[in-house]
This record gives sequence, C-alpha cells and structure tokens, in this order.
Amino acid sequence: MTSQKRWTADRIPDQEGRVFVVTGANSGLGLATTRALARKGAQVILAVRDEDKGQRVVARATADGFGARLEVRRLDLSDPDSVRAFADRLRSDGVRPDVLVNNAGVMAPPRTLTARGQEIQFAVNHLGHFALTGLLLDQLAQGDDPRVVTVTSTNHRQGKIFFDDPTGERTYSPMAYYNQSKLANAVFGQELHRRLSAAGSPVRSVLAHPGYTATNLQTAAPAGLVKFLFGRLLLPLAQSPDQGALPQLYAATAEDAGGGELFGPDGMAELRGAPQRVRLAARAADPATAGRLWELSEELTGVRYTLPAAA
Repeated sequence: MTSQKRWTADRIPDQEGRVFVVTGANSGLGLATTRALARKGAQVILAVRDEDKGQRVVARATADGFGARLEVRRLDLSDPDSVRAFADRLRSDGVRPDVLVNNAGVMAPPRTLTARGQEIQFAVNHLGHFALTGLLLDQLAQGDDPRVVTVTSTNHRQGKIFFDDPTGERTYSPMAYYNQSKLANAVFGQELHRRLSAAGSPVRSVLAHPGYTATNLQTAAPAGLVKFLFGRLLLPLAQSPDQGALPQLYAATAEDAGGGELFGPDGMAELRGAPQRVRLAARAADPATAGRLWELSEELTGVRYTLPAAA
C-alpha cells in the first residue's frame, strides 16, 4: 500500500472558491472535516438533521474567524422527501457543489425502521447517500475537480448484504446490520467509480474510512454490549476526530486521490495514523453484488441514475 506519510490537514491545498457539501457536519468526523475545509477557504454547506446544532457550529466558527464560509441546511437522510427537498433547494438557489462528502452515519441501534419501513442504518448510511449523490451528480459534474467521497469503515470487510432480509425482520443484529451498511457504502463508492469512468464523467468517486475514532457514533445510538465496548471500554484507544477525518479530507482534496481508491489510517490494523491507500474487500468490488445493490437502491429511493452500467 502507498502511505501518505506525515500528511495532515495543514497540507490541504487552498480551497478558495470551492463548495463542499458535508453530511453529518455538526459533530464528530463531519465537524472536523467542515472546520478543516473552511480554514482552507472552502465554502461548506453543513447538511444536518438538527439545524440548531448546525448553527452552534457556525457560531463557534465565527468566533474563530471562518464562520462566514459555513451555511446550515436541513437534511434528514432517513427521509427520501427531505433528501429530494435538499437537492432541489440547492439547485433552485443556484448552489453548485464541487465536492460531496457522504459522512453521516448511525451505528448499531436497536432495530429501528424509518417512516418508509427501511432499517435505519441501511437507510441513513447508504440509501440516503445513494439518493443524494444521484440527485446532485449533474451539478457536481460541472464543478471544479468534482468528487464524491463516501465514508465507509473497516467493518465493510466483515459485512454482508442481506438481500433476502434488508429490514432485519428475521435476522437483525445491531453490528451485522451496521456492517451491512458500511459494506453498502464501499460497494456503492466502487460501483459509482466504474459507472462514472464508463460515462467519461469528470467526477471522482473516492472512499475513505476513519479507523477507530472517538465520536458520538459510538455513544449516541448503540445499545448494550456494543455501547459498552466501543463507547467505554475501547474508547481510550481511539484517535481524535481531527485525526480520524484525515482520510476523508485526503480523499476530498489531494490531487493524487484517485477514483475507486480507499483511504484509511496507516497504523496497526488501520485503526489510527496518517492517510494511506488501503485494501478494499473483494466483496466490495464484486460486480454482481454491485449490480444487485444498485437496482435495490434505485427501487427503494426512487432515484435513478442516468449513468451507464459498467461493463
């Protein structure tokens, strides 16, 4: 693997004039990503479910001198109507994003269904981002060095897509369905790369994972043993959100971050460290799995891409 040794947020190129959309931007990795980009001159749209929390982020950034580069817009990734309204409003307001960072996530809650009857982790982590990307893709294609960065996890390597039980009615367990959503992120990012390449699109689809990072992902939703393990017992081993955000910042801004590549930490077991290119699980690159997931995602979201399927 090629390591990006000593790469830090200080090495992000000047982002003046570029527009980023970051989902889940009011905490954790999304907040760290937002602040790092704004410090480099980027305009960042905080796509968040809780607008009040987003405005508090802007207030703190204003005190630090870069709040004027931030804008809060509501986005509930579990609600297809909210996703479409967010994309429509960007279009009607003439906002043309250059980079979309699919960062927001839910981890290992008790089995929960959305209003549309979808399992919450699959809905938020994958389906919402699938729909958002599809709805913004034509605008992104007009951007400056346009990219879609999708945040997955090392857990994608343990994941399985439960095509016969996507809502977990029969087989739900919190971590298995979290792993499913993270595998879906990886499959989507790789398949999007193939389709963009086949279409000759200028948009790069790049994947990133944060290793083991201390965020509210481990404490807000998980229950029982998962919450104890990741939210308490192992938390002292975790790196900070500023460090954990480096792979997705690299994927979003580094000149040599190629489409279809996955970036994660370079330390032991990819748990912490500087960004490097890391291995994508073979199942994440399987065209048959990708085609099946793509069809299911279009069916469940009602968002259909105009890109040709990869050969």
